[in-house]
Amino acid sequence: MSYFTSAEEVYLYLGGVFREANSHPEVGPVLKASGITLRLDYTGPDSSITVLMKEPEIVVIEGESDLDPDVRLAMSADNGNKFWRGEYNVAVGLAKGQVKAKGPVTQILKLVPLTKPLFPVYRELVSKKDAGI
Repeated sequence: MSYFTSAEEVYLYLGGVFREANSHPEVGPVLKASGITLRLDYTGPDSSITVLMKEPEIVVIEGESDLDPDVRLAMSADNGNKFWRGEYNVAVGLAKGQVKAKGPVTQILKLVPLTKPLFPVYRELVSKKDAGI
């Protein structure tokens, strides 16, 4: 059974971590400076998040978007959840075919290690869900 029960939960938690990144003193400035538009397509449940990592703020678009992303990643929402918990390596997922990518993936892979300070932020976001509250 999937960790998320609906696309709304994916948007709340997996989109929420990017919204929280806006105000993170370490990660926020780096993501904004990247200038990357990232689209994440999830399965289980089906959902899409487009993240504009540009100054002056990170913008998260839930659902379909007409924007043309620089990089597009497709994976299960469970693997997205595991990544933000610090339990899943995206580079290994790409190598194993668990993550599909379009665009210059090296741009995203350079940013992945910089997101580690957001792992505790994500775990706090999902703490009530984990506790069944």
